Amino acid sequence: MRKKFENDLKKLYEFIGQRQVELGKYYEVVEDSNSLMEISFIDEIMQEIGLKFSNQNRLAMISRLVSLRDEQMVQALEAEGFTQEEITYKKRVAYFWTRNFHLKRHEELLEKIELEEWLNPFYRRLLRGVHEIGIVLSNWQDDWMEHIINTINPLLSKRYGESVMEYLRKNDLIQKDENGLLSDRTYSVLVEKEEGFEAKAYADFFQEDVKEVVARFQILITDLQKLPEDDTNQKEVYINYLVALKEAFSELELHKLITRWQEVDRAWMKVTSPLQIGHPLEYYEDHYRKAVALEWDVRISNPKNLGAQKTYENILYMYSILFEKLGEQKQKIFALTKSNLQRVQLYIGRPALYYGAEFNGLFSAQVVPNDELVSEQEGKKIFAFADNILDSIKAKPFLKIQRIIFGEEFLNKERELVFKKPELWHRVYEATTIGHEYGHILWLDSDSETLMNQSGIFKNIEEFKATTGGLMAFFYNEDEEIKEYILNDVIKRAVGLIAWMKTDEVQPYYCEGLIHLEGLFASGVLSFDGSLHVKSNYEALKQWYFETYEALAKHYLEKKDAKEFLSRYALKQEGVYQPVTKEVRDFVAYYWQLHKDIGRDIDELSSKSQWI
Repeated sequence: MRKKFENDLKKLYEFIGQRQVELGKYYEVVEDSNSLMEISFIDEIMQEIGLKFSNQNRLAMISRLVSLRDEQMVQALEAEGFTQEEITYKKRVAYFWTRNFHLKRHEELLEKIELEEWLNPFYRRLLRGVHEIGIVLSNWQDDWMEHIINTINPLLSKRYGESVMEYLRKNDLIQKDENGLLSDRTYSVLVEKEEGFEAKAYADFFQEDVKEVVARFQILITDLQKLPEDDTNQKEVYINYLVALKEAFSELELHKLITRWQEVDRAWMKVTSPLQIGHPLEYYEDHYRKAVALEWDVRISNPKNLGAQKTYENILYMYSILFEKLGEQKQKIFALTKSNLQRVQLYIGRPALYYGAEFNGLFSAQVVPNDELVSEQEGKKIFAFADNILDSIKAKPFLKIQRIIFGEEFLNKERELVFKKPELWHRVYEATTIGHEYGHILWLDSDSETLMNQSGIFKNIEEFKATTGGLMAFFYNEDEEIKEYILNDVIKRAVGLIAWMKTDEVQPYYCEGLIHLEGLFASGVLSFDGSLHVKSNYEALKQWYFETYEALAKHYLEKKDAKEFLSRYALKQEGVYQPVTKEVRDFVAYYWQLHKDIGRDIDELSSKSQWI
């Protein structure tokens, strides 16, 4: 790699970081009357979707724009009495508003890269091509959401209720691979016909969208073939990857879809450049057939080449000890997991460009591919966006609900960590968030998800398994300096996830939070008598995690239905999961009501200026 390319990466990474900080300044609209950010830009979209002008509603729309999440906006619309049908339409309007804003920013970034002649001609053309494909995918995303999430899934739920998965299996509507084996995901949609439904590949149903995507891929591939690439020696692997993507998007035969996308993942695992493309990988939105979302992005690695060696070693140590205790008869799973851990490619950096489904939310971290057969052969990649997350936390306003729930002392400890001790914050992030991603890898066989997803809710325990895997690794080799911060992080995360109670695509995280809350209350760390009380019962909580994680690991080794484990902690009532323990249930109900009432109110008693 030439020195110029290295320096360009540093300049680009720094520039993207500056842009992220600038983006976060939109929050100043609700904090500072002297803010330089245009309040009219926010007020125009509020007027378009019919929200009253208030700082609470402005915060909801800024969250949609900056954090790319729409939960606060939906609650604002519900509070003003809009029907579900009206809210669905207004969510689409807000998606286009967000999309257009970020596409313009992406264009500005690409123009800056061209102007400064950063990187080399190959990578400049690659980034431009990703953007051109991303524009098409971002248009297609609305059709994808409207058909699968807003039309077909509600129809399935209304018609078959709790028996949707049984109906899909009985009628051969779950994706299969070329060998006729059930898959854990799909790249197809259901279409209603005279009697029931039939499946159609994306290329068959979204014909015009796919045709345009494929054309853009071909143009990019042709252009890249003409350009040299001597800095990372990734020309051949990148072109092979793009060709695999073009062929996968084009595939019409249902039984070939999984194989095509496995070929994409295999080709992608050979891409080791500091500039990584993210393609369709996740499937959180579709609870039934797990239709893979239209993700598309570029991630840039931090040139400082930060690692997470300690967390990796802790994970491997913890897993080896527990497996010896729990899984002696399951050596194939141990070998697969250990191999995946040892072959992890870790990329710590920032999102540079993002499109499609990612205008509905970016990842704080990610471990992929999800296909365990591919991972058995090629390993996994972990992406962690620590700098982005820290910038986001610093940018957000202090909220009244946080002070009411946690109290000033608790919050000041967290704020000291965020604003005054960034090095410690990164250590906490490594243990919890990167630990979470490593935790996903543990206890899985190639068919675990398929077998454990009989009720369609595998993800609803998988996120808890991941987070707790990271915590267990920390417990086996504790860092005294961050123990208290780790505990506070668990508390704040578990409570905060209640806010996602009615956001379907992040239901797995909401369920994760409920399980953590059961442990926090059972161990005496939390108690509730109309107010929340916090005690540092660290050892009691640690013991609860040891017992619960061992039970969960056995559940995975035996490949039992996820519903059986989740039901020990949470049950569905009137379409929403609720804790099984009364005290926890009372607190969840209290927090949810408070969140609806004042969740967007700025804390007038605390000033961020004293921390900056």
